[in-house]
Amino acid sequence: MFWPSLLMTGDMWQAQADHFGSAHRVLLIDPPGHGGSEKLTAAFTFDQCTQCIVDVLDTLGIERVHFVGNSWGGMIGGTFAARHPERVGKAVLMNCTASPAGLRQKLEYGLLLRMARLTGRIRPPLTTSVLNAFLGPTTFRDRPDVVEFVRAAVESVDVGSARWAVRSIVPDRPDQRALLSGVSTPVLVVGGDEDATFPLEETAEMAHAIPGSRLVVLDGVAHLAGLENPELVNALIGDFVFGG
Repeated sequence: MFWPSLLMTGDMWQAQADHFGSAHRVLLIDPPGHGGSEKLTAAFTFDQCTQCIVDVLDTLGIERVHFVGNSWGGMIGGTFAARHPERVGKAVLMNCTASPAGLRQKLEYGLLLRMARLTGRIRPPLTTSVLNAFLGPTTFRDRPDVVEFVRAAVESVDVGSARWAVRSIVPDRPDQRALLSGVSTPVLVVGGDEDATFPLEETAEMAHAIPGSRLVVLDGVAHLAGLENPELVNALIGDFVFGG
């Protein structure tokens, strides 16, 4: 199961679905308020997000799942592993944090939302701000297709719905470090060395909070590693989850 970043949909993981789908059942999640999921009209908790996972698994008759999440998805993956250890095989938590949002992040996302609500969509120059938060210099220089994919994705977001997700994941985000100390699932935490949203020290702190977890830092990627370098990420997931 793959859960994407805020402002993204399940097709962020299409390269992973193509890679693993021939041998494994792959689930790509459009998270609450995004893509094909029901629109949001209120804020939510992380536990409510984990209930979404449980509901999907129960509906499909799946008892256990390997979970891969990016940013929002990584945070929810940690919550899911802590709350429902019997439903998780292994978890790969990418470009994420266990810490509450700092003042700067709250202000930046608050301003973005206020400006986006004036037009009903994310448009230039706001698009540039989001791209700079999600992508790093290597991707801007060498991966124009990824830049255009992310640009199109964020500009198609329904701000009236997604603003509730932004509020829940940024200013209302809980401190999860104590909760994650009870995780028994094998966990791989992944950070990008160009991630401007969650710097490496924050990702490392999350890994430190999870007993027995391993931290891997990827060169040349920022906040959306699975999009930016799918070959590297696919190999990393395959080695950790399936042993090669």
